[in-house]
Amino acid sequence: MAAARSSPGAAGIGSTKGNIRRGGSGRMSGSVRAVGRALHFPFTGTARGIRKATHAHGAGESGLGKLIELHAVNGAGDVMITIALASTVFFSVPTDEARGRVALYLAITMAPFTLLAPVIGPLLDRLPHGRRAAMAGAMLARAMLALLLSGAVVSGSLELYPAALGVLVASKAYGVVRSAVVPRLLPPGFSLVKANSRVTLGGLLATGVAAPVGAGLQALGPRYPLYGAFAIFVAGTFLSFTLPPKVDSAKGEDRALLAADEDHVRRPQRERTPRPGLRTVGTAVTHALAANAALRCLSGFLIFFLAFLLREHPLSGQSAAVSLGIVGVSAGAGNALGTAVGAWLKSRAPEIIVVTVVACVLGAAITAALFFGAVLVACLTAVAGFSQALAKLSLDALIQRDVPELVRTSAFARSETLLQVAWVFGGAIGIVLPLNGTLGLSVAAAIVAVGWLTTVRGLIGAARHGGTARPRVA
Repeated sequence: MAAARSSPGAAGIGSTKGNIRRGGSGRMSGSVRAVGRALHFPFTGTARGIRKATHAHGAGESGLGKLIELHAVNGAGDVMITIALASTVFFSVPTDEARGRVALYLAITMAPFTLLAPVIGPLLDRLPHGRRAAMAGAMLARAMLALLLSGAVVSGSLELYPAALGVLVASKAYGVVRSAVVPRLLPPGFSLVKANSRVTLGGLLATGVAAPVGAGLQALGPRYPLYGAFAIFVAGTFLSFTLPPKVDSAKGEDRALLAADEDHVRRPQRERTPRPGLRTVGTAVTHALAANAALRCLSGFLIFFLAFLLREHPLSGQSAAVSLGIVGVSAGAGNALGTAVGAWLKSRAPEIIVVTVVACVLGAAITAALFFGAVLVACLTAVAGFSQALAKLSLDALIQRDVPELVRTSAFARSETLLQVAWVFGGAIGIVLPLNGTLGLSVAAAIVAVGWLTTVRGLIGAARHGGTARPRVA
């Protein structure tokens, strides 16, 4: 009986000891898991937050969220390559020599690109069923070219220029395809302006995050940002194929023309051939496109002109690097603010918005030219960035409103190509001007004035008609 009584007691003691051991190890493993979660939270929590923001309001279900993430990857990779090339072509030599090297860079890369850019849109029009493959191809091409550039930036070989041209063409090809893809991924109740603003803002935020990372890699050596770009673009290649299959659908689409001859427009309806053209939908789209081209030309001009001007004549009390940083941050902040305001305004009176923002840029450019100074230069770049973003979103709204759905996707591709050509033209003007602040900003004001004066009447006239007339398809 004693043995019988002692057995349960012994078993109980042993069980208690086992429980103590298991409880101790359980608490320890729980503590390890808690520490692991704490260490991973900055990364997993950030990833969840980004995914929640990009997939909100139906963007996850429609596929727009994946496009936002892809565009963020695109912006991060592009800024890595920009940092590496700028250090090689611009910062590594004296100003006079740098102007010659940048001029050579423009001649070898930008000039051929000016000829190739008008072909990109029509060429991609013929590949409507392969848009995901086209975006992946643009990413993979830049990944391979980044590796090629990693050797050229160290050796200074001539391979740098054709490789840089290839990067530029691949980047713009991606941009054209992205513009054509966005209308296919609109969530229910989403305007095209709101969707484009989300995509653009995602790219801007990624650029802002990647820029200091690229600068840190640059401190290790000129090739390290290019290694970073390679990794980013490889990820973008795979991410491109995660877009929904409807991106590759061309159902109900046709190719648009940027212009149709007057005889075609005025011909009686029964005699017209079924070839859509942007001029057949009214003047609002073409005038808004011309105004946006003026702002994009101004952007290219300011980038190149101010880069050399501020290197030679920094802002008062600042170094050249800090001066360029102030101007760059001002332009980026203005662009982000314009994107946010565009999403808030949605598609309200886009003609009036375009007229107003171009007038604001014109006033800022004239003021900065007359009273040239650090504050006014920073203000001009901020206003230019704000206006460019808001005017582009207004152009998107006009295309969505006035261009028939049959050719809307093609119209976005064609208009984006034209805007890229305008940027190249503005950059060419900025590189050849003497480094005189008043002269340069006077030229900037003239560029904007030409774009504003040639479009203001047509845009105001279109706004008075209320944009309610249904588009004609010729």
